[in-house]
Amino acid sequence: MLRLRSFALASAAAITALGIVPITDAAAAPASVRAYSCSPGYFCLYSDWNGGGTRCQWSDERKANTADNCSFIQRGQNVLSVRNNTNHRVQYYTQTNYNSRVGSTPSGGEGNLQGNYQIRSFKKQ
Repeated sequence: MLRLRSFALASAAAITALGIVPITDAAAAPASVRAYSCSPGYFCLYSDWNGGGTRCQWSDERKANTADNCSFIQRGQNVLSVRNNTNHRVQYYTQTNYNSRVGSTPSGGEGNLQGNYQIRSFKKQ
């Protein structure tokens, strides 16, 4: 028992001396807070899963062509996740001008998409 306690104390001293921070649930929390970062009143699209990567956001009631001002869609990347931080359900479409509806997200909703398409237009309901 004494040997185990000595090992634990020596390990703690080494961690402190080297400035190593052990990974715990508390240490991982800031990453989850950053995921799905989306301003209140905005609809957000992300180029990566779980609200990561490049974010494009709009407060508009509707957008006929998201590629007008979203860099990763302009580059041909698919939308991998969404966050609806508005007070309305948002319906989205794979084509401009609200054609080919592919899904919707309720107010306050977020999540990963299938990942094999772009959202080219949307409108609040």
